[in-house]
Amino acid sequence: FVGSRKSPTDTKKDVTQEETEPPKPVYEITIGDIKFIMQSSVNLGSVLESEYAYGQDKFTTDRFIKVTISAQNKGKIDTTHLAWEVGNIIDSEGRIFPKDRQTYQYLPQPDLCGAILKPEFTPVSCVRIHEVSNKSTDLKIEVINKTLKVKELLDLNLAF
Repeated sequence: FVGSRKSPTDTKKDVTQEETEPPKPVYEITIGDIKFIMQSSVNLGSVLESEYAYGQDKFTTDRFIKVTISAQNKGKIDTTHLAWEVGNIIDSEGRIFPKDRQTYQYLPQPDLCGAILKPEFTPVSCVRIHEVSNKSTDLKIEVINKTLKVKELLDLNLAF
């Protein structure tokens, strides 16, 4: 008997091999009419330096992560203001790191997170800074379509 037929045990081996492969990173996702794309994530270290003479540097015992995500309207009508957002960073242990509200002065202005998105216009960038533990690995960030009340996760493409 000649052929390439697999025995039942061969099939089990293939299934097991597929199950042990780590999932591929997700750097873009569409939720409803809003497409989110991971543009960059940067480990800024333990100090945020103020660009202004009157500003103060901000310190942490761990690290600051700066994340830039773009959003684009793939639909046919404008989104409403604040219809989308970038949420928390979550690590492999399920620890949650919210955006640091005290880092506003270190962000580009104007803050375009949640801006109205016109159909098929150039994507709008949203920049957030999070304070994250040095022990955290496999970081992901929430992207949110507030109109649909749906959250999904994008992987951070961080090189440590």
